[in-house]
Amino acid sequence: MLPRLALVGRPNVGKSTLFNKLTRRRDALVADVPGLTRDRRYGRTTLDDKPCMLIDTGGLFGEDEFAGVVGAQADVALEEAELVLFIVDAREGLTALDEEIVDYLRRKGSEILLLINKIDGVDATQAELEFTRLGLDAFPISAAHNRGLTRLASAVAERLPAVASESDREADDGRACIRTAVIGRPNVGKSTLINRLLGEQRQVVLDQPGTTRDAIEIPLAADGDDYLLIDTAGVRRKGRVDEIVEKYSVVKSLDAMEHAHVVILMLDGSEGLVEQDLHVLQYAARAGCGMVIAVNKWDGLSADDKRARRATLDRRLEFVPWAPLKFISALHGTGVGNLLTEVKKVYEAGAFDVGTSLLNRILAGLVDAHPPPSVRGRGIKLRYAHKTGEHPPRIAVHGNQTRSLPASYLRYLENGFRKALNLVGNPVRVDLKTGDNPYAGKRNELTRRQRVSRKRVMRHRKRR
Repeated sequence: MLPRLALVGRPNVGKSTLFNKLTRRRDALVADVPGLTRDRRYGRTTLDDKPCMLIDTGGLFGEDEFAGVVGAQADVALEEAELVLFIVDAREGLTALDEEIVDYLRRKGSEILLLINKIDGVDATQAELEFTRLGLDAFPISAAHNRGLTRLASAVAERLPAVASESDREADDGRACIRTAVIGRPNVGKSTLINRLLGEQRQVVLDQPGTTRDAIEIPLAADGDDYLLIDTAGVRRKGRVDEIVEKYSVVKSLDAMEHAHVVILMLDGSEGLVEQDLHVLQYAARAGCGMVIAVNKWDGLSADDKRARRATLDRRLEFVPWAPLKFISALHGTGVGNLLTEVKKVYEAGAFDVGTSLLNRILAGLVDAHPPPSVRGRGIKLRYAHKTGEHPPRIAVHGNQTRSLPASYLRYLENGFRKALNLVGNPVRVDLKTGDNPYAGKRNELTRRQRVSRKRVMRHRKRR
């Protein structure tokens, strides 16, 4: 396993900014708002040729209603980490809360490095002197402007144990997994489902909307398969999103859909299907990822309510008949056990391992069963098809006058290919290709006999 470093400190001292700089990615949500990070986030980095795992945590000892659960998340990170990077704010100086956190870390028995952040605009030497009373090895840095990070990387690398083997590096990478994003409106139980699948209290869960603010990636191994679960923030209607932080959270959620192989769209069974659920569903379908629809809180409904909800869902989800529907209870675990099996089935269908000859036979059968319409008296001919992509499955169909093919016939082809190939849970993209007309824009050259005949006709018309 890779050595782990925990980033801890007060709220709004720059932990997530440093996390993004060291991992060379923009995974962590960053804004000038205290208490933005709530769940712990993991990211791989390499410091002086030594690979390691960074753990970003929320601010310790905050004053909001999330302080207790955020602190519990930080405690888990401290238990896992071999080294703690304690971050303070040079502009605000040493505070009583900083001293309280140091005492807390020492009681935990953690090895600590002190990072004095935000030294741009202040005297770094004076700032370092102010924090000497903490008795820690100090490193003045500016995470936002990359100052002092090279020296920090060398110092951290010296304190890290060696990685056991190359297989451990690959195991912690988590890149070649089934990327599965859990999406939906706020407060439908996304984080509760993640915790149920993991079998631990991994994500912060409170009975109020907007608890999750960032898209958190969590690796999971189940039944011999590797998954990368992505817990996302709830997506509300655009008109109801006011805070700038929530806007960033929605962008992160939409980006997670774009990069996921499969999404689990969670609906609230107690409320039924609402318009915002349909908007999220349509965006996921346009993104091209596979989809499993999970109706949560199903165990709290009566038999009559369940029948009514089922009828409504069947009627309103007719435009995505390919998406499997599962009824679960994330809180109590009902139906959750088969959810990853369905996700794997959708992922394998999206891989779309199919030959050109089979696609051509399916296309010929579809055209024979229902020929395309004529355009200005000329029939549209669909000649052959071949695979052009996966996740989602993409098929190119070549023919003539394909630009004139009606949208209804295009949907007929998509549904026909999906049914014939059993592409459960996946939208199918059919790209129409038309060959260039070699005679377009060219005039036929008349022979000598045709030119003489044309002149004779023109003279005859002038006489009349």
